[in-house]
This record gives sequence, structure tokens and C-alpha cells, in this order.
Amino acid sequence: MLLSLLRSQSFDLISVIVYIASVLMIIFLVNPLHECAHGWMAYKLGDNTARSQGRLTLNPLAHIDYMGSLLMLLVGFGWAKPVPVNARHFKNPKAGMAITALAGPVSNLLAALVFGLVYNTIVLIMVKSGSAMVVSSMVFLKSDIKVMEYVLMFFQFLIMINISLAVFNLIPIPPLDGSKILMAFLPDKAIFKIYQYQLYFSIALFILLMMGGVSRLLLPVQNWLFSGINWLTSLPFSWAY
Repeated sequence: MLLSLLRSQSFDLISVIVYIASVLMIIFLVNPLHECAHGWMAYKLGDNTARSQGRLTLNPLAHIDYMGSLLMLLVGFGWAKPVPVNARHFKNPKAGMAITALAGPVSNLLAALVFGLVYNTIVLIMVKSGSAMVVSSMVFLKSDIKVMEYVLMFFQFLIMINISLAVFNLIPIPPLDGSKILMAFLPDKAIFKIYQYQLYFSIALFILLMMGGVSRLLLPVQNWLFSGINWLTSLPFSWAY
């Protein structure tokens, strides 16, 4: 996404700085939440591996992956250090892995909802103060308040990045969460084949990321979810506009 901003004809240095700030917040706050959600769900289902290795924590230093963080900054998709999970500790290994994998993307969607509520709270305050108006879900500043414009942009970036991470992680390609969800519905023979070629899947995914192919494929879903979350989080405030 940073690359897209830099290539944009309406290049704005402050917008780039705001985007970088939002990515840093994702790396140091939301990614730990994503990985901790995996570990917590695994723990609840009977696997103590993440907790015993100190990964059931929101400390970002326990979860940062430098390559994944760099890609998140450049293209809007990335990853943190995967939380270790031992499926043998689950009563139903396939279902346990699927539920544990799903916990990560769900945490991103919940984070997007929270940031959406914060965004709409700020908009409501601005409307009440007379510095903004809302028309057909669009926010218009009545005066040139650049600081507030960038504050709203910051939260929009946070919402979009969380949605992007949720959708990205649900792709059913190893090592992403979506592949573990898919495996709950596949026979053991097919699962063995997927693990056998996991390295090649990972390399192909990395190449697609660098070429921007993933962004183009997922953009319609991201935009749909972004609109849905904006609509949903604006509902509690619609009476006041």
C-alpha cells in the first residue's frame, strides 16, 4: 500500500507518514493481538504450547517477523511470527486447528470494528462542534482542519489494513490461516499432499505479493467489507447526524 501511495499522482508526504504510523500500530498492537488470539484459542481447546513458549502475550517483541512487517508496510499484506500449535493436544485435531486458525482473522475484523467505532465517534464530535457534516455516509469538513483530516485518515487506514489482513489470512494457501480451515474438510491424503508442497505454495504466494497480484485479487472483497464495517459502525451514531 505504501508503494501505491508513492506512485499516486496526488502524492502527499503527510498521508504517507500517517499510513506508516498506522502500519506501526498494526505491527506493535494488532499483530500481537492476532497471534495471541491463535494461542488463546488453542489453549482453550487443550493445547498449552503457545503459553509454555511465552507466546500467549501481547508483547510485540514476542511476535514480530521482520520480513512480514516490511511487506505489510510496502504492500499492505504481511505476517507476524506464527504461534506454535500442537494439534495432537486437541480432542478433534482438524476442527481444533480450524477454529484456532480462524481466531486470528476474526481478531482483525473485531479490531476493524473497534477502530470504526472510534472513527465515527470522532466524526460525531466534529459534527456536534459544527466543524463537519455527514451526507450519505460521506464526511465533509466545513472548515480547513487538516489535522482532523489526517486523524480520520489514520483510522481509515487502520480499518482497511485490518480488513486486508483478515482477508489475506483467509486465503486457503499454506502457511496462511485459510489453509488450516480448509484442511478441516479435506481427507488426510489431500492434507499430506498440501504439506508436501507447502514450500512451493509459500514461494508462489511471496512472488504474488511482490508483484501486486494478491492486492488486485482481494481488492473487491476488501472494499465490500470496508463499506460494510463503515456502515455497521456508523449505525449507533446515525441518530445524531
